Amino acid sequence: MKRLLTCLTAAAMLAVTISASMIPAAAAQDNRVVIYSGAEEYRNEYFLQRLTQEFPQYDITIEYMPTGNLAAKLAAEGTDTDIDIIYDLDYSYAGLVEEYLCDLSEYDQTIFVEDAIAPSGRYLPETRNGGAIIINPEVLTEKGLEEPTCYEDLLKPEYKGLISMPDPKSSGTGYMFVKSLVNAWGEEEAFDYFSELGENILQFTSSGSGPVNALVQGEAAIGLGMTAQAVTQINDGADLKLLFFEEGSPYSLYGYAMPEGKQENPAVKEVFDFFYNTLVKEDKELFYPEQIYKDITFEIENYPTDIPYADMSDNTTEEKQRLLENWEF
Repeated sequence: MKRLLTCLTAAAMLAVTISASMIPAAAAQDNRVVIYSGAEEYRNEYFLQRLTQEFPQYDITIEYMPTGNLAAKLAAEGTDTDIDIIYDLDYSYAGLVEEYLCDLSEYDQTIFVEDAIAPSGRYLPETRNGGAIIINPEVLTEKGLEEPTCYEDLLKPEYKGLISMPDPKSSGTGYMFVKSLVNAWGEEEAFDYFSELGENILQFTSSGSGPVNALVQGEAAIGLGMTAQAVTQINDGADLKLLFFEEGSPYSLYGYAMPEGKQENPAVKEVFDFFYNTLVKEDKELFYPEQIYKDITFEIENYPTDIPYADMSDNTTEEKQRLLENWEF
């Protein structure tokens, strides 16, 4: 755990701010709300636009930071932090920070599907981020290659240098593919597989968006990437295709929360309530429609429906640390 936290803390220095000005070190004033978010830039921009419209009386700032770095920052600072609201917190990192989050039992969680509910009740679900095998048909055709039909196909020598995958040590997207195959095949067989797959990998990218970017640019023919990002690119005109193999779509769950004490600030509480009542639903409607609500579904053009999901059980902080300590590829 210490090793993981040390690596994440160092990486947190690379965070990019999307706000107009840097957040001061001094404690925020009562009308100031500081949100740290691991969501993509276009989602954060949308959130900030909506929050500025809804709460013109408040000074609201959103700062982007990858979800693992978010967890490391809060774990290092505890409740003495400038974070008022933490958004897009990967559940697999929650064990690092749960003790610093306020109780959210006042919010009705029966509206969510069972597997999205956090047992601690200290963070609320907001995104199911699914993955797929994504291909660029044009590149495959140029190389005279067939579409893969299973994970084993990706080991074929003709795909050498044409596959992009995120590095599980730096990307939650990369890790969810590893975890899904560990659950499906067992740890030894899964790690043997990735050892062989490494021979065909063009690059283990540092972020989950890397494979889709490589596909769009024609640098790769096959990517292990995010369904939502691929669909966004398809709707922008990219020629990509999504495949789901027998083991199903790996996925991660993400949530949002307030550090203990922040809920006592009326401005923070109002903004958090707006996420719960309105903004999370808009995020699903526009960007990430995969199901988190029991009785509400969303549709986006070209987004696959009836996705076959992988077994993602035992996706805990401790299990993630253990598996990543053995990742050598």
